[in-house]
Amino acid sequence: MFVLTGKFGSQAKVLLESAKTVDTVPVPVNNPGSFSFQDLFEIWGCYIMRAPLPILVAAVLFLLLPSLCPAQQVDRSQLPLPDAPFDGKIAKTFKGSEQDYPQPVSPPKGAPSVVLILLDDLGFGHPSTFGGPIPTPALDRLAASGIKYNRFHTTAICSPTRAALLTGRNHHQCGFGTITELSTGYPGYHSIWPRSCASIAEVLKDNGYSTAAWGKWHNTPDWETSPIGPFDRWPTGLGFEYFYGFQGGETSQFYPQLFRNTTPVEPPQTAEQGYHLTEDLTDDAIAWINRQQSIDPDKPFFIYFATGATHAPLHAPQEWIDKFKGQFDQGWDKVREETLAHQKEIGVVPENTKLTPRPQEIPGWDGLSDDEKRLYAHHQEAFAGFLAHTDYHVGRLIDAVRRLPDGDNTLIIYVAGDNGPSAEGSLTGTTNNMMTQNGVPDTVESQLEEIDEIGGPKHENHYPVGWAWAGSSPFQWMKRVPSHFGGTRNGLVISWPAKVKDAGTVRSQFHHAIDVAPTIYEAVGIPEPKTVGGVEQTPIAGISMAYTISDSKAEGRRTSQYFETGGHRAIFHDGWVAAAFQGAPWELTGSKGFDHTKWELYNIEDDFSQAIDLAQKYPQKLQELQVIFDQEAKKYNVYPLDDRFSERAVNPERPSVTRGRSSFSYAPGTDRIPEGSAPPIYQRSHTITASLDVGDDGAEGVIVAEGGSSGGYTLYVENGKLVYEYNYFGKERKKIIADSKLPAGKVEVEMRYQQRPVTKANLVIGGTVTLTVNGKEVASDELPRVVPSRFSATETLDIGADLGSTVSEAYRAPHSFTGAIEKVTVELK
Repeated sequence: MFVLTGKFGSQAKVLLESAKTVDTVPVPVNNPGSFSFQDLFEIWGCYIMRAPLPILVAAVLFLLLPSLCPAQQVDRSQLPLPDAPFDGKIAKTFKGSEQDYPQPVSPPKGAPSVVLILLDDLGFGHPSTFGGPIPTPALDRLAASGIKYNRFHTTAICSPTRAALLTGRNHHQCGFGTITELSTGYPGYHSIWPRSCASIAEVLKDNGYSTAAWGKWHNTPDWETSPIGPFDRWPTGLGFEYFYGFQGGETSQFYPQLFRNTTPVEPPQTAEQGYHLTEDLTDDAIAWINRQQSIDPDKPFFIYFATGATHAPLHAPQEWIDKFKGQFDQGWDKVREETLAHQKEIGVVPENTKLTPRPQEIPGWDGLSDDEKRLYAHHQEAFAGFLAHTDYHVGRLIDAVRRLPDGDNTLIIYVAGDNGPSAEGSLTGTTNNMMTQNGVPDTVESQLEEIDEIGGPKHENHYPVGWAWAGSSPFQWMKRVPSHFGGTRNGLVISWPAKVKDAGTVRSQFHHAIDVAPTIYEAVGIPEPKTVGGVEQTPIAGISMAYTISDSKAEGRRTSQYFETGGHRAIFHDGWVAAAFQGAPWELTGSKGFDHTKWELYNIEDDFSQAIDLAQKYPQKLQELQVIFDQEAKKYNVYPLDDRFSERAVNPERPSVTRGRSSFSYAPGTDRIPEGSAPPIYQRSHTITASLDVGDDGAEGVIVAEGGSSGGYTLYVENGKLVYEYNYFGKERKKIIADSKLPAGKVEVEMRYQQRPVTKANLVIGGTVTLTVNGKEVASDELPRVVPSRFSATETLDIGADLGSTVSEAYRAPHSFTGAIEKVTVELK
């Protein structure tokens, strides 16, 4: 493309105006002075022989302009842009010389700022904006100033959706066929973000934008999330100039493990002081925007705001939970019916939409006991409070953006969920989501003892599966099930007041997360880059949705899209969907195999909710779509299929800073080591030895701790005595206390753990703990049960402190050791 300036630009404009006066001549150029040679030949090829002589002369001259005119538009398909050549004049002294500063890269004139908002684990049928039972007034207001999409899709699980959203490529192309904690050594599943798939942030930064990200990331390999990096696959290594948020799939909303850029930081307040992560992220984002606009108001920004909400733990301030008391006592069957009725009323689903039936694995509400109903309703109240609280604070961010001088020219894309509602709380719900992800079920009786604490900082609570099903209304299934829309259909709102002329309307074109990046590039006015940083780019698989902004009736341009994660798979093609369901998503262990998978077939042009399986009626159509799925799977690195979950968490071939090591030595002050980079002590005999100096007056505090309130261990000194405490998912806290105080001066303490044999029948069986001081045994006792494979999603191993939420309830974070630590050693047996 060429932009013509000065006298050449004026002549070109006259030339084009003349061209427009010639009958039957197609003029594809909307912006005279900015067009390609293809445009030129399309215009002139139609009439050049009929044009007057002056026009013919101008045409010939114009064809030579690229070689004659230095004022060509920079080629934005090669990023970063090359250094500008010096166009001044250099004499022997400054007298007679002319300056020519290299100017900062600028985006195209009028390019909008862009805000991309992403919520977590939110169903299509949750927010009021899409007919759900939970009021989301801020999202309602945004939709009133923009447009709603009722056929937008994600990948059915978090990391894959985020990779697709931020690159415009299918998730397997980016190595994110699953979350990084379950990665395997295949091109579609290794979770190593390739340089050939540049992020939106990298592309926009190289085109003159300020870029920043907040909240959940979960796209850095699990083994690269420690404070020593490497950092090239952190947000700041992938185009974001600023990052404030957390690594991993989930974190406590009251005690998160935060990073500012790549530096670990602690929250500015405690839960007792009123801290909540969503509010903190919002405050920080608004402050950044105000700072950026104060310094350079003419520079547009791209921000990615991805809350930890509404992923478990479902944490909200108590006053927000209380707003929903009694509002879900009617149960999930009734709420689902009410939701569909409201969806039809507000026009986000067609009038003929059918409510898909409850899976037989999920109990009906009327068949539950009174205790179950009381517990389960309160779980949903906590979730509703969490979503309403999130909506309020995200609304603050939106309002801050709209108040800017160019606020109406800010493109806001709000994806209401990175997948469908989560079933990870199991059929009964849980007060410890990490426990159920370890394959250990919770009980109603245990939860009832803690019911008044659900939603608060003490627990990693998650609602039961029935509420996930209700939140996906009117569709089948939920998160981790990409074969059906309950896992992949998420509400989308696009608001751009400067461009949207029919605000408050609905769009029904079929689109996918991969379509967001090309939509942004078209809105900004830049091409898809061919190379970034010298690396040839994988072509974008997405299709821009920009055409839908101006034309609600436009024919949809996405005609095919595959879906796969965890072995569940589907293919959309020309209005039909073939789907293969691979088992209930709350069953987190084992494999169903692929030899006898049943495929279903739906005509989604007539059947919005996938309620009528046509596989028996149209076997040839099903076979046709299965062939297309296979073609897409081979094209985009989907094979090999793998439907295991918990088993993939432990992969001996995965890169690791601990692989092959049995001895680990830590210096004092070493902290914030994520579990993926910590010694794998789960259900394994090991020793922890610490060389200390307690001084003459003794010492108190934590020597070493790993995990947090969801599970973990801590070795600390209390009242002068050595204590080892093990937290089994918050359900049992076993303390083993020395029989005497530590002696003065230099001391060596040791915790020896001997694991009993583990079988499938006793998955969580523990072992024996022995404490010694200077080689002398001071305590010994049994741990009845231990965590099988993971304490938490983001809690860490810390030397000399217990950061984040604490393993023990006997102290508050950080409870730093008051003596001196020479070193702490962990030996695996």
